[in-house]
Amino acid sequence: MYKSLLRPLLFQIDPETIHTLSYSVLRTGFKLPLAKKLGAQAFGVQDARLERRVFGLTFPNPVGLAAGFDKNALLVDEIAQLGFGFIEIGTVTPRPQPGNDKPRLFRLPVDQALINRMGFNNQGVEVAAARLKLRKSNIIVGGNIGKNKITPNEEALRDYQYCFDVLYDVVDYFVVNVSSPNTPDLRALQDKEPLRALLAALQQQNNAKPQRKPLLLKIAPDLNQAQLDDIIQIAVETNLDGIVATNTTINRDALKTDKPTLDNIGAGGLSGKPLRNHATEIIRYLRQHLPESIRIIGVGGIMTPEDAQEKLAAGADLVQLYTGFIYEGPSLVKRINKLILKS
Repeated sequence: MYKSLLRPLLFQIDPETIHTLSYSVLRTGFKLPLAKKLGAQAFGVQDARLERRVFGLTFPNPVGLAAGFDKNALLVDEIAQLGFGFIEIGTVTPRPQPGNDKPRLFRLPVDQALINRMGFNNQGVEVAAARLKLRKSNIIVGGNIGKNKITPNEEALRDYQYCFDVLYDVVDYFVVNVSSPNTPDLRALQDKEPLRALLAALQQQNNAKPQRKPLLLKIAPDLNQAQLDDIIQIAVETNLDGIVATNTTINRDALKTDKPTLDNIGAGGLSGKPLRNHATEIIRYLRQHLPESIRIIGVGGIMTPEDAQEKLAAGADLVQLYTGFIYEGPSLVKRINKLILKS
């Protein structure tokens, strides 16, 4: 029903407007009597065979919602009823920021893709933490952390450390985001020496806590092999728990959308089906070269249950959806979990 009826209607409206409206619909809808129970029945799959023990956490199933959908932790309890095994909030920054100018979110229907240049628009880490303290569901929540646009890279560590401290008590794991293409110069923090220093300092902060939290790094799909090798080396040196592979890409090769449309859209990160194969290749390379103790969350171009299975077969321990969730609807989560059970 979603693809045949709802999606054609929704896709007639500006994508960011629909994103905002979906928040209201979910929040209002799940306040109705029996809505949560019905939602769990419609979209959830309860089966012990789906459980995954990763990062010392027990995930009820391996399908998560990627960062970017619920930046401000507004819908954690509602999204928990849609069958996901975990949710990643953010990216959050120390101070609230509006993000880049609109329009900044675009659909490419013929490619089953999105382009976004949101720019870490969020209400600030303290607002997200306050909401998470009030959540009622026990779903696993990851905190995706970044730096403010106005913070120079030389002072970026301060922003990441602040976000880590504020979220420490209310999230189950952390993801360090240095790979978004939509904050100026952010990706320079993926360079070998800045990244080593950033992760080492965060791990030192982490290890000083009463109980350390799993710390992961989210990487860009636009890294070359030498850069991937540097990431692998740093991940081992800094005792990372995992890598999220991958973020959006700045590559526009082989898209079906015409060049004038792409030129009119301009800069931004591409997600969805065009990213599928390359993200899987990166996952496979990482799994071949990382020690087993460093786990992988696969994300990028998962539009079908078979795409998710491909990521898992390549070496991902868990997978995340974003664009596939937009194009396929919440039933995709259930379909993936059912295919896993058949495998």
